[in-house]
Amino acid sequence: MSAAPEEGLRRRRPVSAWVASNSSGNTGAVIERGFAVIRSQNWLVMVSGFFEPVFYLLAMGYGLGGLIGTVAGPDGRPIAYAAYIAPALLATSAMNGAIYDSTWNVFFKLKFAKLYQGMLATSLGPLDVAAGEIFMALFRGFLYALGFTIVIAVMGLATSWWALAMIPVALLIALGFAALGMALTSYFETFQQMDWINIALLPMFMFSSTLFPITVFPEPVQWFVMVMPLWHGVELMRQLSVGHFEASTAVHLGYFLVMSLLGIGFTTRRLRALFLR
Repeated sequence: MSAAPEEGLRRRRPVSAWVASNSSGNTGAVIERGFAVIRSQNWLVMVSGFFEPVFYLLAMGYGLGGLIGTVAGPDGRPIAYAAYIAPALLATSAMNGAIYDSTWNVFFKLKFAKLYQGMLATSLGPLDVAAGEIFMALFRGFLYALGFTIVIAVMGLATSWWALAMIPVALLIALGFAALGMALTSYFETFQQMDWINIALLPMFMFSSTLFPITVFPEPVQWFVMVMPLWHGVELMRQLSVGHFEASTAVHLGYFLVMSLLGIGFTTRRLRALFLR
């Protein structure tokens, strides 16, 4: 066997060994339990978060938008203010659906119901639990993204067939936030600490070019904004909404891919450290 294939095998073995040591391959059991819980809950509570971006779109897009008129889109052409903020609100909707499910829901299961401790006492591994919970957060993000995309389409705010890609991209955004949210929640000890989530989300929403261009900020603030994950999601959604792509499109996608992989890996390590000492 040549040196190159041998080197490739050595690189793959640590990854496969890590997966095997943290997973029994039964993530479906965690997902099945999640859907069983959903069936017994009030669906109105679960989908209530969908209405928030719709109200923002109506109030800001059409209320304030009547005073603003048009703004420059991702391709430089003028678009209606409602069409400018709609993709940003879709990214925000995906973020909210995933982050709340992977923080408040996970915190209760982790600290009060002791659910994960019971799961890890079975054949399930920490990667099974992490992947299953993140999948359920993705499901909520998917519902929000699908519903809001339909609203945007009905209102005529999507001008390209590429806008259909906003749904799977919304899932990628949700995956990144869900993985990060679950990892951070594993460190929280009290409900008071959970308020830090809102403290972080509100300024991220206000500053991530959701309602106005990033160019309104001084340059040092712009660099700070461009570090935040929601900004990358907002810019990516705007480019898809008009079918305009550039080098930054790959950067935005790569940002969430790396964010997702790091979040899943870190969450797995935290669950293992907490319950499998």
